Amino acid sequence: MTATGAEPAGVLTVDLDAVAANWRTLRTLHAEAGGGKVGAAVKADAYGLGAAAVAPALAAAGCRHFFVAGIAEGMALRPVLGPAPMIAVLNGFPPGADGDAALTPVLNSPGDIAAWSGTGRGAILHLDTGMARLGLSPAELDALAEDPSPLRGLDLRYVMTHLACADEPAHLMNAAQAARFAAARARLPGAPSSFANSAGIFLGRDFASDLARPGCAIYGLNPTPGRPNPMRPTLRLAAPVLQVREIPAGTPVGYSAAWTAPRPSRIATVAAGYADGYLRSLSGRAIGRHNWQDVPLVGRISMDLSAFDVTDHPAIGPGSMIELIGPGNSPDDVAARAGTIGYEVLTALGARYRRAYTAA
Repeated sequence: MTATGAEPAGVLTVDLDAVAANWRTLRTLHAEAGGGKVGAAVKADAYGLGAAAVAPALAAAGCRHFFVAGIAEGMALRPVLGPAPMIAVLNGFPPGADGDAALTPVLNSPGDIAAWSGTGRGAILHLDTGMARLGLSPAELDALAEDPSPLRGLDLRYVMTHLACADEPAHLMNAAQAARFAAARARLPGAPSSFANSAGIFLGRDFASDLARPGCAIYGLNPTPGRPNPMRPTLRLAAPVLQVREIPAGTPVGYSAAWTAPRPSRIATVAAGYADGYLRSLSGRAIGRHNWQDVPLVGRISMDLSAFDVTDHPAIGPGSMIELIGPGNSPDDVAARAGTIGYEVLTALGARYRRAYTAA
């Protein structure tokens, strides 16, 4: 049997002009704080928006430094961007990887430094100043400061660290990390610095550096929680209604009968579920939107489907689109209802959605 026709699927529409505008805004703010260049984190497929389209748009806006998580992401991005921009691999290179794809490894441990020492090739040195995650520990930094010979014979392009609490401006960890980073850099051979993430750019001059590495703000997430979002929205996500069913009062809907209709109702079944990254924790909490009006999600989100109460929206029928993310229902709004963060909402966006890109 041969399938005919297009399968109903959600559409993720990405505004590349807004993505580029957000990056330019961050570049201006970093410069005003006394900082230098601004790169872009495009890991996790550009936070779910599609690195193959987003990265060239950022390059056209002037971005020359890109950050990915793993080497496979970097190798996929290199032919998209061409040979010139720096593509840095934050997780470093696995044993045996030789960087044939002209990627720049982040050196996170003495072993990483030893493997790269003497090659004469570019690398970024990562210092842990408070995350207790990747990067040289204080003891490892002490050893390297006492004997910096392993750094000889490599092109040390930047020394970086990563802020743990930048989205909480009053958190004492921010000033502590700034002081630790300054002290650590003074003990090592001179190299440009890379410090601020998205939220860090908004912390002022003490967090400016030669290269900032924003991510979430480029994609429209709010880097200043608790204050109005200074970034432009970049995406809309809509999914099609497959069926509308009229049910009497007292009828349960979905798995576990978690919601029961309190009145005669019209229930729209929509082609989006947790396999598409529409998080199960949104069950009973989310809203969709249709013609700028809120439409409540009811019952449990299942793997491939979700149900919305469209009783008060008689125009909604099979083939109508319910907007799951968009104006009035931002990724941060969705995250708040799910009890998570906007990063998870974006990076969970599934491969089933058809991605469409708009630009001037």
